[in-house]
Amino acid sequence: MHQTTRAGKSLLETSPSLRNHIRWVFILFLFVSVLELPLATGFTLNCHKTCICASNIVSCSKMNLTIAPTGIPLYAAVLDLSYNYITRLPAEWSPVKLPKLHNLLLSHNGLSFLSVEAFLYVKYLRYLDISSNSLRHLDEYMFEPLVNLEVLLLYNNQITQVDRLAFVGMSNLQKLYLSQNQVSRFPLELVKDRTRLEKLSLLDVSSNKIKVLPIGELQLLPVWIKNGLYFHNNPLLCHCELYSLLAHWHIRRLNSAVDFKDDFKCVLPGPQKTQVGVFDLNDVYMNCSTFSEADEEAFLEQTLTLGCDTKLRDVTKTWFLPGNVKVTSGSNQTARVLSDGSLQISPVNPEDGGTYMCIAASEALNETLYIVLKVHNFTMNGGGDNLSTAYTTLVGCLSSVVLVLIYLYLTPCNCFCCPNKGKSRGEDSIHSSMLSVTPTHGDPVLKEELNRHVAFIDSKELQGQNGKLNPNGDDRDEAGKGKRKKSVDSISSVFSDTPMMVV
Repeated sequence: MHQTTRAGKSLLETSPSLRNHIRWVFILFLFVSVLELPLATGFTLNCHKTCICASNIVSCSKMNLTIAPTGIPLYAAVLDLSYNYITRLPAEWSPVKLPKLHNLLLSHNGLSFLSVEAFLYVKYLRYLDISSNSLRHLDEYMFEPLVNLEVLLLYNNQITQVDRLAFVGMSNLQKLYLSQNQVSRFPLELVKDRTRLEKLSLLDVSSNKIKVLPIGELQLLPVWIKNGLYFHNNPLLCHCELYSLLAHWHIRRLNSAVDFKDDFKCVLPGPQKTQVGVFDLNDVYMNCSTFSEADEEAFLEQTLTLGCDTKLRDVTKTWFLPGNVKVTSGSNQTARVLSDGSLQISPVNPEDGGTYMCIAASEALNETLYIVLKVHNFTMNGGGDNLSTAYTTLVGCLSSVVLVLIYLYLTPCNCFCCPNKGKSRGEDSIHSSMLSVTPTHGDPVLKEELNRHVAFIDSKELQGQNGKLNPNGDDRDEAGKGKRKKSVDSISSVFSDTPMMVV
């Protein structure tokens, strides 16, 4: 044995060409092994025979496929399986990881089943289209592996139920299309509080079966989220809160309320189930109050925070005070910009009232918001000037009443109280007759005359210049036997142009 080994070594040492030949045979063996490895593991370096490949795009659309093809090239970045007959997508549809695949198209397949493990090997997807299929349920954690997904298209399916945990883990999802399904509940958890998807900027649940919206919660959402909410063409129940919500969005020029204004419908109460336009509720159907955005109000010495609630996200916010004065850091201004972009005024002074402007700017767009601030001239704990004004008004009213009473009851009688002086009873002026409440003598005829009521005179016959009574007008006495001379003093001079008489 040792002799044979020594012979082999001596042969290699004496034959360099044989040694190089063996080396090349070993390299060729390794190369063949690598080529055979994809066949054993389910993928190839070549395009699938039923697909068309162009660079890193693999198109298997309209190939009458009933199952997803195996052996997808590792270099594939876009895989198009649309317009086939793939009704199920099990976990093993892709037996190996596809690290470069970022677009997967599965629309128009009649797909009715998705395994919760169907996306384990394609977790680098950024765009997934499962629209126009036959999905009915979205189970919990169905899309959890897709941590990099940005756009998910699920419209035009038959989805009736969306589990609250169906989209857990999709931290980069920006656009979710759920329109044209049978969804009856608005998925508030996607846009609210800690459960919401942090980067979601578009949620489309239009053309579904939603009847009731969580209006209170929607009103509290930031504008940049509300700007991407679409829920038109749903059988919403008509009420004024719904009108106010959409009217507010329309004033703020939010996309859904502006672009699809005529597509917001609601169902009126009643057995007829009449469907009308939401924006017609204010003056046609339910007489809802016309919505106008409220201005801000503040009191003296309080701390006030003005929000720059813009529909843009990740923007730089710049504030301007009334008079177009820019708010800068380190100045002596009572207003300062907080870390979240809002403006804090502390303490509020009377001169702080006016129109504030917030400019929200990004690299591509900018938006300007105007806030009109009204400052009350008193603190929240006291009435201040308002109380003083009310007190002054009350004193003035009481003074007027006292003067009227003095005039009525304490004015000295000139002629009426003196029966033997001046004019006869028939010549007493209307002025003195009306202002004397209680007769001071016992003449029964005079009492009867004075206890009569005051009425308006027909001004057609007795009207003079400027609405004054004609002093030459005649009237008869109680017996109707003679004419009594009217007072030449105009009644209008006492009763402010209101002609009156004793009847």
